[in-house]
Amino acid sequence: MSSVVRLLSDLIAFSTVSHTSNQAITEWVAERLRAQGFECEQTRYLDGEGVPKFNLVAKRLPLDSQEKTGGSSDDRSENETGLAYFCHTDVVPADRWNGPGGNPFRAVIEDGRLYGRGSCDMKGSLAAMLAVVDGLDAAQQSAPLWIVCTADEETGLRGAKELVQSSPAYRDLVAHDPVALIGEPTELRVVYAHKGMSGFRVVSHGKAAHSSTSRGVNANVLMIPYLQTILELHERVQTDPLMRDDRFDPPTLTFNFGISDHAEATNIVPDRSEVWGNWRTMPGVDGACLMSDAKAAAEQLGLNFFSYKSVEPMESRTDDPALIRMCELASPYGGSEKPETVCYSTDGAVLNELSHRIVCGPGSIDQAHTVDEFIELKSLEDGVALFREAAHAFAMRS
Repeated sequence: MSSVVRLLSDLIAFSTVSHTSNQAITEWVAERLRAQGFECEQTRYLDGEGVPKFNLVAKRLPLDSQEKTGGSSDDRSENETGLAYFCHTDVVPADRWNGPGGNPFRAVIEDGRLYGRGSCDMKGSLAAMLAVVDGLDAAQQSAPLWIVCTADEETGLRGAKELVQSSPAYRDLVAHDPVALIGEPTELRVVYAHKGMSGFRVVSHGKAAHSSTSRGVNANVLMIPYLQTILELHERVQTDPLMRDDRFDPPTLTFNFGISDHAEATNIVPDRSEVWGNWRTMPGVDGACLMSDAKAAAEQLGLNFFSYKSVEPMESRTDDPALIRMCELASPYGGSEKPETVCYSTDGAVLNELSHRIVCGPGSIDQAHTVDEFIELKSLEDGVALFREAAHAFAMRS
């Protein structure tokens, strides 16, 4: 068993579903990195349910040189730019798991794949970077290295937001402005831009009563006219040329919606009806007009309107030398010679103070969040090789 497979198996064994604490895995990663000479900052916050969550910023400076901070990275040679690797330690629920072995938190290898919750999204990536760090000679390091692990990426990027707002170690990282490698699963393709997210919720209130009486007020009555607005918004994002960006696939805002009156029995008049809508924003195409039109229609009908906190899209310069270099490094492992776009979101959306954001990691997004999540062993091993080359390119002596 290779070192990266052992590391990934250990990481999967931590049940870090987003509604639980990630303290144990954070401390485990920090202990490993301290043994490799990293200084570790662990910051704590409580999520909306009062569960303690932890972010980790681990940093290792070159042994024989002073850190260079401030100014433009264009003034530094390539291997003095520094490298900051970003990942999240939480995973989505695994209640319906049907992968080999029956236990989502016990890694199983079968037919060249490693199965387990988080194997692809994104503990496989973290395992690959930890394996790289284990083999890096600190004496050959020419620029700072960071390993950053956040909580709650799967639930609105909460951990990254807390990191940006309250971590002194992250402030230090921003001052250096290294290459920021967000290791989400891209099949080792290099991504320079991804979509964000925005949306709303509309609520209609009625009065519950037995359906045989006339004392109830059905909350759906006022909601039904509003559904016409939802349909119009859905059709509009598919046809309005001003809401397209052909760099993405699909090139639209992909408006999605859902409806529920929470009715559990036909003999009870529903006293609450809800509709939600959301869309995937793109750089320069935020769909703000959708929000304003949805709100105006709700208010006209006397419905309660609530907007969600939006997630910004991410976009890096395609002429960034670090991005171009990363494409060169990734090409032998299946990456394109040119950077690409994806339609999902990452912590990179929150890290907008950093100039060199790149999304690239082993595994396929097609396997993320599935009931039999896995990562191909070849992709995992290739991830180790590519991350090693990235570390040498941006933080090690030639």
